[in-house]
Amino acid sequence: MVSQLREFKDFLLKTNAIALAVGVIIGGATGKVVTAVVDDVIMPPIATVLPPGDWREAQVVLSKATDATGKVTVNAIKYGHLAGAFVDFTLISLAVFLITKLALQEKVEAPVLESTKQCTECFESINEKAKRCKFCTSAFA
Repeated sequence: MVSQLREFKDFLLKTNAIALAVGVIIGGATGKVVTAVVDDVIMPPIATVLPPGDWREAQVVLSKATDATGKVTVNAIKYGHLAGAFVDFTLISLAVFLITKLALQEKVEAPVLESTKQCTECFESINEKAKRCKFCTSAFA
């Protein structure tokens, strides 16, 4: 029993299962935040530009059939649903991009300026401390 617990602990730590579980949980929570931002902040202004009514239900009816119980079956191309899926995808992708960009801003450090010299063979600029040219491999004294 103790060896199985130790093996299970090793599995969790070596395969990064805990990190994966944390990532899934955070991803689910982030998904809820992104959905709320899109539904509550982004979509209301966009809805003023879109056609009135429930445009997501727009469809081209190909055929209708009624079965013996009186249930009507509609065969249709639901282009409104497809357009809505594209709008949702675009807005959610944009929101994820912007949130990620804000959250993961990196500080850009100024490059360290090194003194350089010019290779006498290929005329490329190389570090002054170099003993060989990294471009043509000529040796320096």
